[in-house]
Amino acid sequence: MKKAVVFDNSGTLIERYRVVKDVLNGNIFTNINSLDLIDSADALALVVLQFNTNKLLNLDSNMLISDVIKEHNIDFDVSFSTRQVSKAEVKEILEGETTATVADITDGFEVLKEKIPYFELCNGSALIVDMDLGLVAYTITSAGKFFPKVFETVETLKSRGIEIYIASGDRKGAINRLANMLDIPEDNAYGTVSTRGKCEVVSILKDAGYKVMMVGDGLNDILAFKKADVSVLTIEQQEEVSPKMMDKTDHIIEDIFEVTMIDF
Repeated sequence: MKKAVVFDNSGTLIERYRVVKDVLNGNIFTNINSLDLIDSADALALVVLQFNTNKLLNLDSNMLISDVIKEHNIDFDVSFSTRQVSKAEVKEILEGETTATVADITDGFEVLKEKIPYFELCNGSALIVDMDLGLVAYTITSAGKFFPKVFETVETLKSRGIEIYIASGDRKGAINRLANMLDIPEDNAYGTVSTRGKCEVVSILKDAGYKVMMVGDGLNDILAFKKADVSVLTIEQQEEVSPKMMDKTDHIIEDIFEVTMIDF
């Protein structure tokens, strides 16, 4: 039987570092899990900007993010939410938003550079939009680096004839670059997919006759875990994991290479 492994990216292949800023009071956090934050409320949505974050450094720090989106025709996608949210609803809010500025994203740069001097991988920015209040409640700036055994893991799986896929909520351009570095076809890399979108990737592969393993670390993987033949929760990121995930996984690993030891 054909086999495929679908990897989430951030926290699974990439050791992520993230800075979250509370736009309303200006507080900055480095220890908040954005998915858990959204899951704890009823009206929040994670919106990923399809834009190279570094370009914001060339803009006026006081410029509204809503104006940046409009003037630079920046696309975005809803990556995670606790209730059904349409892109049209988010667009309406973002086009009229008058609170969040470029500085609310770039304020996190110096904090990140202490951890990752060159923003090696998957640098990006996202917004957490409060759908009820109609504003940007938080901004997220993130970057990452490969976990130590990622290349070895991918090559071992490929040597066994297992096809490798990536399904991530991260920026599409960053995921395509990641696929190129891992020598995975870009057609096998799905960027800025929602929780439901990850599940659809698994469903498509199963319908095509694959036995599928899903490897992830967060709440946006939970539907894909349920759909996959085998689910693997990785805790290499060393962040607190939602109890909801613990109940929905077949295996828990501390090192990504352990994926190669699971028979499926």
